[in-house]
Amino acid sequence: MNRQSEFDIIVYGATGFTGRLVAEYLAGRHGVGGEVKWAMAGRSADKLAAVRDEIGAPPNTPLIVADASDPASLKAMVGRARAILTTVGPYQLYGSDLVAACAAAGADYLDLSGEPTWMAQMIAAHEAAAKASGARILFSCGFDSIPFELGVLWTQEIARKRLGHAVSRIKGRVRAMQGGLSGGTAASGAATMAAMQKDPSLAGLMFDPFALTPGFRGPAQPDGMTPHRDEDLGEEVGPFMMATINSKNIHRSNLLQGHAYGADFVYDEMAVITPAAPTEFTSLGGEGMPKPGEGPSKAQRDAGFYDLLFIGLDSDGRQVRGSVHGDRDPGYGSTSKIIAETAICLVKQATDLPGGVWVPGAALGRKLIDRLQANAGLTFRDETA
Repeated sequence: MNRQSEFDIIVYGATGFTGRLVAEYLAGRHGVGGEVKWAMAGRSADKLAAVRDEIGAPPNTPLIVADASDPASLKAMVGRARAILTTVGPYQLYGSDLVAACAAAGADYLDLSGEPTWMAQMIAAHEAAAKASGARILFSCGFDSIPFELGVLWTQEIARKRLGHAVSRIKGRVRAMQGGLSGGTAASGAATMAAMQKDPSLAGLMFDPFALTPGFRGPAQPDGMTPHRDEDLGEEVGPFMMATINSKNIHRSNLLQGHAYGADFVYDEMAVITPAAPTEFTSLGGEGMPKPGEGPSKAQRDAGFYDLLFIGLDSDGRQVRGSVHGDRDPGYGSTSKIIAETAICLVKQATDLPGGVWVPGAALGRKLIDRLQANAGLTFRDETA
C-alpha cells in the first residue's frame, strides 16, 4: 500500500498513560520531520500541548483533536494518516467506529486489544472492506500478543533449520516476569465480562481457541488451566492470564500464513509457578489495580522484564527451544516500544502487504523480529540443546 498522507503515524490517545509513552518513544527516536512523520491526537488540544511539553517532544509536533464519540472527527483524523496507532480502550467501547473508518478509507490501524470477542466481531464486520480498500488492520500489537506470536514464529524457524520442517506442537511457557498489568487492560477485561453478561453467546467465543479463525477449526487444544508438572520443562506450571487471547492470535497467525505450522497445530500457554520464578503480574485486581490513565513510575517500568520459553515437539520426540526476553515491564514499558516499532515496520517496510485484518507476526514476520531486537529491547534466542 502506498497511500499518500500527511502523516505516517498518528498516535491517538496520546494523553493517556500508554499513549504518552508511545509519543515519548517516537519523539526520542524521530523528533519531528525525521524518517517517520507522526502526530499526537486526543480529545483536548490543551492536554495534548501539555503532554507534548512534558515528554520533551519538539514544540512543532502536530496536535490533532479527535474524539471517539464524534465519528466525523475520527474520519477527519483517519484521512490525514497512513496509520492510526490507538491506545484508546477498552476498544469494544471506543474502537469500533475507528476500525470502520480505517477500513473504509484504506488507512492502517494498530491497537493493543486483548478483547477477543470484539476482535471477532470486527473481523466479521470489516475484513471485506479492509481487503477492498487496502487497509491493514492489526490488533494486539503489545505484550498481548506480539512476544508470544513471534515466539512461536521464531521457534518454527528454528524447527525448520534444525529438523527440516515445522512442528505441530508448541508449548509456550512464561518462565519469569516482573511488572504491572495496565489499567487499560483491566478495564478491557471488565468490559468484556460485562458484554458476556449482556450477551451469553459471547462466552463461547471467549473460550474457543479458534474464535479468530472463521471457517477453520483445528484439533482439540489443551485447556491450559490445570496446574501440573511439565516434564519437558522440569517445572510446575499453572494458568497464565493472557493465554486466552494469545492462543487465539497464534491460531489466526497460522491461518493467515496458509497453515505454515500445519492444520493440526496444537499450542498451549502456561506460567512456571515455582517460588523462585515470579511469573505473574504484581497486581491482578482489587485495590492495587491501576485505573485507565495510571501506571507505574519510570523506575518501576525500567526494573520490569519478562522471559518466555517456547518448546517445539516433533513427532519423533526431538525438541527445539526458542525464547523471547523483554527488557521492560510488559504492560507499559515494553508494550509502548513494541507497538511503536510495529507501526513503523508496517508503514515503512511492508508497503506491499495487502489489506485485511491481520495479526502482527503473520503480517510482518522476520522484519518485525529484527526491528524489535534492534530497537525495542526484545531478544530472541535459540535455546535448543
